[in-house]
Parts: sequence; C-alpha cells; structure tokens
Amino acid sequence: MVSQILSVRARVLFVAALAASVINGLPAVAGSSYPAHTPVSEVTRPPIGWVEFCVEYYPECKTKPSVPRDILLTTKAWHELERINLSVNSHIKPMTDMDHWGVVERWNYPDDGYGDCEDYVLLKRRLLIQLGWPREALLVTVVLDNGDEGHAVLTVTTNKGDLVLDNKKEDILLWSMTGYRFVKRQSQSDPSIWVSLIDPQPVTATATGLFGILRPRTHD
Repeated sequence: MVSQILSVRARVLFVAALAASVINGLPAVAGSSYPAHTPVSEVTRPPIGWVEFCVEYYPECKTKPSVPRDILLTTKAWHELERINLSVNSHIKPMTDMDHWGVVERWNYPDDGYGDCEDYVLLKRRLLIQLGWPREALLVTVVLDNGDEGHAVLTVTTNKGDLVLDNKKEDILLWSMTGYRFVKRQSQSDPSIWVSLIDPQPVTATATGLFGILRPRTHD
C-alpha cells in the first residue's frame, strides 16, 4: 500500500511539473543524473575549419578575453532560441562542402541557402548575437554521433544547463540528452581558444523536469 501511494504521488508531482513547464512556456524534457553543464578539460587545438573561418572573417574573430556568461533562461529567451533554431533549420538546405565549395572542409555562412552542420551553427550564432545574446554563451561545439561521425552543434550556456541547437534535431535539448559524445568547443572566455570536453557515456534517463538537475557550475 505504501509503495502504491508513493507511486501515485510521484506521478502527480511529475504531471504538476509538466504543467508548470507548459504554463511557463519552457520545455519539459527528460532529465538525467549528469551535470547540467558539459564538463570542461584542457585547452586543445581548434578545428581547421574554424581557423580558416577566422582568416576569412577576421573582424568577427578579433575579440579580447572576457568573463564567461550564462544566459538567464526566461520564457522570452527560450522562445527566441526556438525561433532561431526553427528558422535556420527550415530555410537552409543541407549540402556537403565538397558539393558546395569543391573542398573537403570549409566553414562559412550559408548565405546562398545551402550549408553543412558548421554553417547552420555559425548562422544561428550570428543571428543570436544580433539579437543581443552574449557570444560567451554561444559556443560552436564538435561532437560525435552514434556512428562516430563528426558533427557540429551550437551549445548555449544557460542558468538551467547547456542547451544544444542542432540542424539534425527539431527539439532543443540539454547536452546530456542529445545522444552525442562531446569532443570540444569554444572557450567561454575566448572564442578563439578551444577546450576539450569530458563526456561520460549516455545512460538511460528518468523523466523529470528540465530544471531539476542543476549542479555547481565551473566555467572554463
């Protein structure tokens, strides 16, 4: 009887949390025992695509070290993320760099309507910066999918955890819910410096609200 009462109480609490998330206009997704923010290791070499991008777009990469910042994930901020993510994913058509530019790897803005994963990321980052989002919270990130294929996503660091904007997925997810293995990303302090990421293997998550998994934050 006690176990049945606890089971019913757990379901009631979960439904209440789900309803609160909907009312607030914020996502209700699966949580996990993993840290809300991707653990950072040591400084590493940036991708060659980023290095060449900074040569072509030098003014955008000519930045000074700054204080790391996490976005306050308000309802307004969440809706802006959703809008930018959906807009870019809907309007840009996927095309490999070889088909697009005739080279194996090139990072560029998809201004002609075509691009690969890095180009989606760069455009989302630029549009969010134009809306006033701090670059310290918008980090180009390299991951591996289940087939160990390299992929790029945009990590958005928030007070609720690291969220991932991805051209392969419609939903914006916490980093630990994407199923990717995280390799490296830009440093929050300096976008020209890249840091390795410590990524434990994904585990089966239990259903909780997005905002119930916060852990102490250590900035890189």
